[in-house]
Amino acid sequence: MDAAETHLAGSPEIALSVGAYRAVICGSSTVREAALDLRARAFRQGAPDLDMFDQFSAHGVVRIQGQPAIHAFRVRLVRSAADLHETYTGQHYELDGLKEDLAPFVEIGRFCQAEGPVDVMAARLAWAALAAFVDAHHARMLIGCTSLPGASLDRHHAVLATLRAHHLGPEALRPGKRSAQAVSLPMASVAPQPLPHLLQGYLNLGGWVGDHVVVDEQLDRLHVFTALRVEDIPKSRKRRLRALAQAGRGTGRDTLDVASAAP
Repeated sequence: MDAAETHLAGSPEIALSVGAYRAVICGSSTVREAALDLRARAFRQGAPDLDMFDQFSAHGVVRIQGQPAIHAFRVRLVRSAADLHETYTGQHYELDGLKEDLAPFVEIGRFCQAEGPVDVMAARLAWAALAAFVDAHHARMLIGCTSLPGASLDRHHAVLATLRAHHLGPEALRPGKRSAQAVSLPMASVAPQPLPHLLQGYLNLGGWVGDHVVVDEQLDRLHVFTALRVEDIPKSRKRRLRALAQAGRGTGRDTLDVASAAP
């Protein structure tokens, strides 16, 4: 048993199957390697993408059976607000506003997809697997850093202004600036801009963002703090995500209407 498997011992494996699609979240080396392979292509142009936080995380992949991963991500259960500073997100953002009454937390990181158009069914199954993980651990809040490709503030000016104008979180919960590379979201009058699919998924579920981005030159990305309180997810969307998870375990209906409420 390796370090990740030891750390996650006792944590239930999430395994969902819908048609040819498979989603798994666990601590096994096989799933981790599949996730790292996609991460390398998505974030490092094929170079290895591995850091100290992987050993504390479960890893998730969504794929069509027999094919490479379509989506990959990692998740870390944080049982106490006092431990948030030890997370990847906590290295970049001051999280003192997140108090113990919001725990346990699930940190989602390195969420990525294979090149090409968004596979809507794969994305829905990824969210259903994450919902199952959250339910299994009775988590109350999801946090993470959502990235924008290209570390150019000018390139993303309109998107960042849209986030500030429409999607800021409660002031008391927003993170403070911890990184020397932190830059406030711009205040500008712009037409609402299309957002990256993952970020839009968070927001569709009731999520919000912080008031600044961090410039990550190493990954050539900007990333923004993103949070979602489970209690803020609309009940209809919770029901449909849980129904998809149940169907993926073979315990739900054979036919699901998830289109109108999926992230």
